[in-house]
Amino acid sequence: MIAPSGWTFLSNHGHVLVSLAADPDARIRDVADRVGITERAVQTIVGDLEAAGYVVRERVGRRNRYTVVPRGRFRHPLEQHVRVGDFLALVLGAGDPPPPPGPA
Repeated sequence: MIAPSGWTFLSNHGHVLVSLAADPDARIRDVADRVGITERAVQTIVGDLEAAGYVVRERVGRRNRYTVVPRGRFRHPLEQHVRVGDFLALVLGAGDPPPPPGPA
């Protein structure tokens, strides 16, 4: 899904990482649909993330399971103090209370 204005704060690498953290058993096709890029692009990004140590791929039967390594740090000097796990907790809302009932 592409943002209406054409740009987002995260790169496709960030979107794929968030998607895999949210659903470790997701198929490449599902991640591609969520992020709004091709399956080939997701495969390349997953390879990059794996090579850099941010993601571990485990074969489970005929599928893959992806585990995000939470202790990794962002690569850019401006954000290298941020751990991937802390970022994902923020983005995925881990530990946040459920929203109150009623109209949004």
